[in-house]
Amino acid sequence: MGLMRWLGFGKKEPPCKDENMKRFLIACLGNIGPEYVETRHNAGFMVGDYLAKDGDVSFSSCRYGDMAKLKIKNCELLLLKPSTFMNLSGVAVRYWMNKEKLPLENLLVVVDDLAIPFGTIRLRKQGSDAGHNGLKNIVSELGTQNYCRLRFGVGNGFPRGGQIDYVLGKFPPEEMSEMPEVLKKATDAVKAFCLSGADYAMNHYNK
Repeated sequence: MGLMRWLGFGKKEPPCKDENMKRFLIACLGNIGPEYVETRHNAGFMVGDYLAKDGDVSFSSCRYGDMAKLKIKNCELLLLKPSTFMNLSGVAVRYWMNKEKLPLENLLVVVDDLAIPFGTIRLRKQGSDAGHNGLKNIVSELGTQNYCRLRFGVGNGFPRGGQIDYVLGKFPPEEMSEMPEVLKKATDAVKAFCLSGADYAMNHYNK
């Protein structure tokens, strides 16, 4: 057996990378820990979980987060849920962008957004962090605002000074009942972004 292996028999060859496969990092933002499950600030995690379940893939622990790899037609989606907590999301995003040698246009950040109502999603090619600490850290780590983001509306029904409690609060039952439909819309937008480009996805889902 040793001689056979020395001659090259019985070895498992590494899989060949498909040069025609387009690869994307889908960074789904949130906070780790059971206390943050189904909170508004974890809308990004919820989209990532829905994508993984829809594609019948599972997350596994990796550096700076959990990752699942999903193939759709000629695209491979690296679904990342950072374990750095929201305020240091950029550390995980920069690490995996560099490790996988991905161009900036192949990054999509999925994030909660107070500025748009629940049930609404908006895809943008660039923009300011709008006070969102996760986006702020990504801008700091990448050195640019010119990356695509999918904004998941959580609304702004909170009193003055109540923003933190609101985003760290759980979605109410009436919104949770609508969540499957909203998550499907968001995941369809992610797939459209990867398969057909940002402009196509914006035209079809920014309604």
